[in-house]
Amino acid sequence: MKLEKYRHPFIFYGVAILVPWAFWFIAGAISKSALWEEQNWLILASILVILGSAAPMAVAFALIFPDREMRKELISACINFRDIHWKWWAFHLLFPTASILAAMAISLLFGYSPGQFRINTGLSFSGIGILPSWLIIFAAPIIEEFGWHTYGIHCVRRRFNLFTTCFVFGLIWAFWHAPLAVFGSSYQGQVVEIGPLHSANFVISLIPYLIIDNWAYYRTKRNMFFQVIFHLLCNFSNEIFFTHPDAKIIQTLIFIAFAAVVVIKDKKYFFDKNYEWESK
Repeated sequence: MKLEKYRHPFIFYGVAILVPWAFWFIAGAISKSALWEEQNWLILASILVILGSAAPMAVAFALIFPDREMRKELISACINFRDIHWKWWAFHLLFPTASILAAMAISLLFGYSPGQFRINTGLSFSGIGILPSWLIIFAAPIIEEFGWHTYGIHCVRRRFNLFTTCFVFGLIWAFWHAPLAVFGSSYQGQVVEIGPLHSANFVISLIPYLIIDNWAYYRTKRNMFFQVIFHLLCNFSNEIFFTHPDAKIIQTLIFIAFAAVVVIKDKKYFFDKNYEWESK
């Protein structure tokens, strides 16, 4: 991969942030008005939410596909599983669920209910407009990752080392999600209703999550299957149990501890900007 080809951060992030914000705030305004009760306006608002969510992917593809080498790289990232050790399969499939189970187990020491371990047949949020929660939880990782991790992460990585990239990218990603909180039925809206501590936890958790996520992403040669499945399972494992919101704060602490171990163990990988981060 030639990072110098990912040289349009202002175009990417300008479109990837401004377009969703505009669409989501219009949809949010509709949701707060009497128009939300009318089917046509409800459908329009839902379409605006979809278009806003897909904007990062659309601009990433628009910047990638005209370039033959970048296009080839994207295709390879989707289908190439060669020389990927089995431990990465285990990590991506097991870590998300293991982390939330460990967080709930630790919460028991503080008096929280063991009922958290029961399987939840529903989700903590109801969806947005005509978009059901189950569709959002499965579709969002695909749409988001094919925007943010096919172009967005690389144009930040082009300027910074991997450690700084995770912080910059995490703050941008948190900023991007913010307008979704205007929908009380969305996941972000539900978090805001719980309280400021849990809202702050959502933002803070993105940093260690991205340190772990990007470490695994580059170590698996930017394989998009692993990227999507890790995002999906992190979302799904937080919904499949009756997890207490405070247990998610404990999960963030587990993420921070694991991220610290990864960074200390792989220091050169994270802090040397010129390090060949695609090496095995």
